[in-house]
Amino acid sequence: MKAPLLYVALGAALISAGCGGTQPSFEEDLRAITAFNEQYLKSINEEDIATLSRLTTDGHVMLPPNSEPIIGKTANDELNRSAFERYDFSETWTPVETVIDGNLAFQRGTFTMIARPKGAAQRPFEVSGSFLRIYQRQPDGEWRMTRDMFNSSEPAANP
Repeated sequence: MKAPLLYVALGAALISAGCGGTQPSFEEDLRAITAFNEQYLKSINEEDIATLSRLTTDGHVMLPPNSEPIIGKTANDELNRSAFERYDFSETWTPVETVIDGNLAFQRGTFTMIARPKGAAQRPFEVSGSFLRIYQRQPDGEWRMTRDMFNSSEPAANP
């Protein structure tokens, strides 16, 4: 009769200890997502495709304005590669709202992007607008972008 009581006590101890781990606090997750965004933006501005790719999930989907969805990491990487061949970018983000619920989070905010054509006499153009991004916590605890949607506040001028 004592063995079942031991199992109950052991089970209660594991539950109270969080079974070896605890869920990070909102503040910890927000710091991690903020650090993620800093790394992602740095990678855009430095044309670091390898890091951009590492920071997205395999099933990443981008919903750009006036275009079909870009589905999957490979398609996203190719779009980035093509854009970096033609332009130098300077991009900033300003988060307005961040919601974290377990292993998913979304962030809404504004952005400004300046694209400078490479090797051409074309003038740079600037786009400002809003974004909505969904992040997914990975098994190792790191956050990755899984969905990315954005629009411009004004129609972008074609360079």
